[in-house]
Order: sequence, then C-alpha cells, then structure tokens
Amino acid sequence: MTSRRLLVLAERLLPALTLALLLAAIFHQQPRAMSYFGLNLLLNLAVPIVFATLAQMVVIAVNDLDLSIGAYVSLVACIGATLLVQTPWLGVLALLGAVVLYAAVGALIAWRGLPSIVVTLGLSFVWLGLAVTVLPTPGGHAPAWLATTMGWKPPLAPLALWIAAVVSLVGWFAVTRSSLGVVLRGAGGNARSVARAGWSLMAIRVAVYATAGILGLLSGLSLLGLTTSGDANIASRYTLISIASVILGGASFVGGRVFPVGAVLGAMTLTLAASFLTFMRISPDWQVGAQGLILIAVLAIRAVLARGKEAAP
Repeated sequence: MTSRRLLVLAERLLPALTLALLLAAIFHQQPRAMSYFGLNLLLNLAVPIVFATLAQMVVIAVNDLDLSIGAYVSLVACIGATLLVQTPWLGVLALLGAVVLYAAVGALIAWRGLPSIVVTLGLSFVWLGLAVTVLPTPGGHAPAWLATTMGWKPPLAPLALWIAAVVSLVGWFAVTRSSLGVVLRGAGGNARSVARAGWSLMAIRVAVYATAGILGLLSGLSLLGLTTSGDANIASRYTLISIASVILGGASFVGGRVFPVGAVLGAMTLTLAASFLTFMRISPDWQVGAQGLILIAVLAIRAVLARGKEAAP
C-alpha cells in the first residue's frame, strides 16, 4: 500500500480513531464506565444529537448551512410536552406543519437564491418564538409511550448504540449507494450538471429541507423522551454541536462531501466528551471548551494528512 493510500485511509478512519481514543481515556479514568450501565449514562443524550447532526448533514450536502436546527428541536420538544399530550391530533398536526414549513424554507432559498445562513438564522427566531408561545416556562411532560420507548434497555448494548448503528447503516446506503444519494451529492458538487441532467434543483432543496425537518422532529421527540419535560431553550446548543459533529465526521462545506457514518461518530464523540465532564462534576462551561478543543485537534490532524496526500507520490 502506497503512502498516499495510507494517508487516505487514516483520514477516513479519523472519526472512529477519535472516538476510540476518547473512550480509552474515559475507561482509564473511570474503569466502571466500561459496562452497560456506564455506557448508558455516558451516551444518554447521544440519540437526539445524532438525529440533529444528520439533519445538519443533509443540508450541508447541498452546500447550505442550517442555523435553526437547535431552536427547531426545542420547538418539537415543547409541542411534544404539551399539545401531543393534551390534544394528540393537534400535536401531530403541529409537528407535520413544522416539517412542511421547513420544506417551504428550502423552496424559498432555491427560488430566490437566498443565502441559507441568513434565512435559517431568521427562521431560528421563528422557531424560538413559537416554542415560547407553546410553552412559556419549562414544564410539561413526555407522552408515556415516548418515555417508555427512550427508556428501553435492549440486550447487549445501550439503546443509543443500537440507534447509532442503524442510522449509520441507513445513512451510508442512502448517500453512497442509492440513486437519490448520487443526485444529492451531485447537487452539492456540481449543481449545474444536475440541472442539465433534468433534475429540479428546487425539488432537491425541498426534499433536503423536508428530510432535515423529519430528522429534527426525531431529535426533538427523542430528547423529550429522555428529559421527560420541555423547554424553549432545551436544545439551544444543538446548532453548533451538529455543525461540529458533521465536520468532525469528515464533511466539508463545499462539494457535497458528507459521510453519514463519520457524522454519527462525531456526534457520539462530542456527546461522550460532554457526558464525561458532567460525570466528573465539571462545570458545563468547560464542556463546550472541551468539544471545541476536540474539533480543533481533529481539524489540525486532517490538515496535516491533507498536506501529506498532496506531497505523497
């Protein structure tokens, strides 16, 4: 194997190696964490972060950036903690309406050629306002079926690991092996060629943002099932965490270059970093700093590997 191929392999394995090193450090510091119960505590909030990360990933795949996913996840949690409990049919309609609005935003961006950063930043205030309207103060409670589902303890491994494995496999197949995945990556890499091939860029944007809305809905509901109550700011950090997780997983902001498995591994890495510091009773302020340091370190290593590939024969 040539040196260039080794560098390419190292770059692809970087998200998994980062997660493995973090787990090794955690197990060395806290050997008791090397158990079903310990992993369940550490990965308790991984599921909603994984779904939020995948929502961000599909948007980044078409060279856009979603700055509203955190507020959207919070809104879903607020709807789930109130309307979905008090008036289930109204709650379902509200959630479906949120997904439709997400898709409409994609149509607006494609129709007018607006920058996604500006549009989604404005949309984040819309989601926040709706969340505060639905649930002015933290409270409410999760539907019994949702709390039961998220509290399920499957055999062999915690629920978060099973869900991460399944969504990684589905995401890998959808992006790399399906015809729709080819179109999605093409829209991010060379939109003009996709349009000349007969595909509607408007339809692609609508589908991408609708998918992001559905994944964000799963994130909000799973978060509600874990926390059992709602809050308009419960997922305020998810926007930056989702972007960091996607980039940590090997994606780039241009060219339609995304990796679902890497994104899931990135989300789990940042979740573990925060959970471990919480487990060690360290201030939440340091959690954000630790996540940032991990991202910077991985990006620095990736830059070194990229230079090595350029110099390799």
